[in-house]
Amino acid sequence: MDDAAVLFVLREADLAAELPRLGGMARPTGVAIVSERVMCFSDAVDGTLRVTAVPQVRGRAARLPFLRGLVKLFAALAPLFSRRSSTRRPEKLLMLAVLAAPLPLALLPSGYRVVALPVLTIALAAWMLRGRTLRLHGAEHRAIAASESRSLVAAWHGDARPTRFSARCGTNFAALLIPVSTLLDRLWVLPTAALTPMLVTLVSLMVTMEIWLAIQRTPGQLGRLVVLPGLLLQRVTTREPTLADTRVALRAVAGVLDAHRR
Repeated sequence: MDDAAVLFVLREADLAAELPRLGGMARPTGVAIVSERVMCFSDAVDGTLRVTAVPQVRGRAARLPFLRGLVKLFAALAPLFSRRSSTRRPEKLLMLAVLAAPLPLALLPSGYRVVALPVLTIALAAWMLRGRTLRLHGAEHRAIAASESRSLVAAWHGDARPTRFSARCGTNFAALLIPVSTLLDRLWVLPTAALTPMLVTLVSLMVTMEIWLAIQRTPGQLGRLVVLPGLLLQRVTTREPTLADTRVALRAVAGVLDAHRR
């Protein structure tokens, strides 16, 4: 998709009464923008776009409280590991290591886990936000905000600079997960076993996802208060993007919106 085609899609989107709800992820090599139906990865190196279908989960698993959060989480990550994904094999292996990283905590005593969890989280975040990722992370938020404010074309030309901070960012989720995990680890009353740390991690993810989904459904003063630590943390996990960075993310937005038009 060349610049003219991207601008055509963005111009049409600015005039649309309704657009799909977007999320995203920044990587050192580009930006992925995702809707409920598709994900588009915009390569920051060669400018190519790769569109992948997002798995549609239906049935009880998508409706049951607590379980539905995990289903949504894994469905959102699934396109990154598909054969058509632009994610390179070493990157896929490293991302699998990130997802499995909490499991070694099972070998640590409870007191050490309280310290190890935030340290591990910070270390993983530092790896995931390496290189150009910080600016592309800000660009991802800016492109999504431009979609929601119908200022996509203005953002492409640099005439508008929507916020680089997002209430739906995964940084906010991580900032919420740490205290939830710490609290559950302290309050866990089931018999201690080798699997307890993994169970605590799993339950923490489910509880945090339920809180997260509730915030998304009914945003308000309480919701803004809950995500405030994450918004503050985004001052570290994002950087002010250049116009070139913003265009990388806007290309991904155009790829998703174009797929929805077909």
